[in-house]
Amino acid sequence: MEETTYDRTRLEQWRYGQASGRGFSRRDLMRLAAALGVGGALGTAAPASAADGPIVKPLPPELFTVFGTNAETKWEALKDTGHLVPVDRFFVRNHTSTPIIDPVAYRLKLFGSGLRGPKEFSLDQLQCLPHHTTVAAVECAGNGRSLFTSQQGQTVSGTAWKLGAIGVGRWTGVRLGTVLRAAGLRADAVDVQPQGLDANFVSGGVDLGPVRRPLPVAKALDDVLLAWELNGEPLPPDHGAPLRVIVPSWIGISSIKWVGAIEVAAEPLFSPWNTQFYRLFGESYPAEGTLIDRQVVKSAFELAWNASLPLTAQTLTGRSWSANGPIRRVDVSTDGGVSWRRARTTGPGLAWQRWQIDWSPATPGAHTLIARATDVTGASQPVTVPHNTLGYLFGAQVRHPVTVS
Repeated sequence: MEETTYDRTRLEQWRYGQASGRGFSRRDLMRLAAALGVGGALGTAAPASAADGPIVKPLPPELFTVFGTNAETKWEALKDTGHLVPVDRFFVRNHTSTPIIDPVAYRLKLFGSGLRGPKEFSLDQLQCLPHHTTVAAVECAGNGRSLFTSQQGQTVSGTAWKLGAIGVGRWTGVRLGTVLRAAGLRADAVDVQPQGLDANFVSGGVDLGPVRRPLPVAKALDDVLLAWELNGEPLPPDHGAPLRVIVPSWIGISSIKWVGAIEVAAEPLFSPWNTQFYRLFGESYPAEGTLIDRQVVKSAFELAWNASLPLTAQTLTGRSWSANGPIRRVDVSTDGGVSWRRARTTGPGLAWQRWQIDWSPATPGAHTLIARATDVTGASQPVTVPHNTLGYLFGAQVRHPVTVS
């Protein structure tokens, strides 16, 4: 089942008493919807210094822009790093603060009506199961949010990401399906809901409990991973140690960090993260909002914003990606969209596609670079995208300013 179809179905079932919200009431939904509908529940996180932020790893300013509990990777820090994002510059998205969890004392608890009985695994026990490695992207649903304001002149709320709220890594762990079968998965199981061990999240005056988001059993048994390793290294605290979920092709919130419990149910499950935070509100949408679709096509240059470039022949590099699948082609304009040339793709097309194009600027001064990708489904990047108040799914062509001298 596609992510959007699944979320829409579960929301309707929950409204009619056919899905369990586990402590999330209809009154809570109305309060939260009212806050989100006017864009007030999330707020815009103010940049903070690394010393003030609730993130464990160093956040040097040449690698990150820090927004309170979150840290965005600077695209210029990815130039010449290879296909995978190095762990030291992988973006951080936290709802609260990074918890430090003792891997020896850690236990993963599985429970619910979709199992033959509750089950518990230590990290050592999980690591004795067959290992699996996958290359996958984790991307925040609001990646590119600030561009609604800076490029389209529209007001949005939430963390003011540019395009650096994405990371592609090589994740190693055990398939969630392997663990579910070892735990005694029942044939009538419907949904699987991992939840994190970080502090409860409060929004719009509502304590929403631990971060959690359900998956259909079919997806859980397909390509979902419980990962303890990133790029050949033990998973760091900020990225979910000792264990996190990786859900390829779904929005980042599905890839729960610090997973401590997994409910397996023979009935539909619903959580605020299932749909309520991921709805499109605004003048182009109905009052109750529209469910978010899967992430859209995006492209980024491996350059600083307002970068200074020499008046010589040079090679521009960047990366493009889409939740729909591989990138088919990338076209680049160095004159603000007047003319376009096709870029050369480089390296594997796993999770995203690296590319490059040669450029010999003819004149000094201000220039606008644009990259426009097209994926295997034919989806591409339009000049503008419809506004939504929470700033999701910015997939327009990004006008990247540079100065040549």
